[in-house]
Amino acid sequence: MPPVVIKVENLSKQYRLGEVSTGSLAHDINRLWYKVRGKEDPYLKLGEENDRTKKGESDYVWALRDVSFDVRQGDILGIIGRNGAGKSTLLKILSRTTTPTSGTAKIKGRVASLLEVGTGFHPELSGRDNIFLNGAILGMSRNEIRKKFDEIVDFAGVERYIDTPVKRYSSGMYVRLAFGVAAHLEPEILIVDEVLAVGDAEFQKKCLGKMKDVSGNEGRTVLFVSHNMTAMNSLCDSTIYMRNGQIVAMGETTEIINAYLSSGSEISTRRIWQNGTMPGDEVARLLKARLIDKEGNDADVVDFYKESGMEFTYEVLKDGYNPIPNLHLYNQKGDLVLISSESIGTPLSSKGIYRAIMRIPPHFLNDGRYIAGIAASTLIPERVHFYEPEALIFDVIEDMNLRDTEYRGVIPGTVRPKFQWETRKTN
Repeated sequence: MPPVVIKVENLSKQYRLGEVSTGSLAHDINRLWYKVRGKEDPYLKLGEENDRTKKGESDYVWALRDVSFDVRQGDILGIIGRNGAGKSTLLKILSRTTTPTSGTAKIKGRVASLLEVGTGFHPELSGRDNIFLNGAILGMSRNEIRKKFDEIVDFAGVERYIDTPVKRYSSGMYVRLAFGVAAHLEPEILIVDEVLAVGDAEFQKKCLGKMKDVSGNEGRTVLFVSHNMTAMNSLCDSTIYMRNGQIVAMGETTEIINAYLSSGSEISTRRIWQNGTMPGDEVARLLKARLIDKEGNDADVVDFYKESGMEFTYEVLKDGYNPIPNLHLYNQKGDLVLISSESIGTPLSSKGIYRAIMRIPPHFLNDGRYIAGIAASTLIPERVHFYEPEALIFDVIEDMNLRDTEYRGVIPGTVRPKFQWETRKTN
């Protein structure tokens, strides 16, 4: 089994809101007084979890609180969580750009990190000078850097601007060069924050391929933070899910992504409307809606490779009408993906409770988030009895191990059906 190269034990980081450094002079003196007497820092007992959505009572917040995990050589570890979860603070501590309030982080090997655009580069120096500067910081000799120089420039695609001060680079050029330097100057540990979001699709593909290569072929360790779940799924052996400065779960990447997506406040895969809140009129009203798997069980996400469905229950209150259930599906940008309805050949409905299911075949909806509007309408005369525009909100994800192409980036498009192809040699 490969050795452990990163060992994090009970790591915590505390900040005081609205203050520079740890607080006032009085607080610093108080801390020192407790320290010389061999007592615990009194301010470690203060503070609240870092939930940015709530107004707190304390001036102290914990950006990280009692975080512990191990990473072995050659592993690619993903770290996911919403903004403010503590991901970047954790990476800054591991990169030695900030210190923890308590706990330890032991690292074996040289670390190269891309924490945000511009980190580690001197804006007045040229791209060439910054390559040599970063290599020297990593402890490499000038000859070692020179051997990698052409490979870095070619990877970054900035040969024409290599002798131009990097302050004149676009953010995309900056990231290209920064990633090329970090990945090619042979650190034992590569730490990559969300900076890849700046690059274009082609460059993201190159970066993902390079991170796989340095891990699988060169035995180096990668820590990768991203909001791109497809990239995370394609790259990472295991993943940590963080929330409010703490680790919620750690394990196999697909399972952790499922847990993360299903916990989101925007996600809504099961709805029950109570009396007085049911969408509808005197003819029909909506009672329940849920996302289901092929067997009809509750589902938190849609697996791209498996059949799924949307089920809703409604009540017809009057005889002599024919409310036709229908569903309007939108992507996260608000684009209408499709409208689907039950056959209009169904007979007039009698009073009672009905259950409708729209089944989604595998290999249809692409990765991403979708909003389902649920309705029931009479066509002749035309009348909408109920329409709930955000009845269900869910994510579609895929197991990258099942993808039948070498491409591991985000595939554009809203739908992604599996068509039949036939290719033959003609001469």
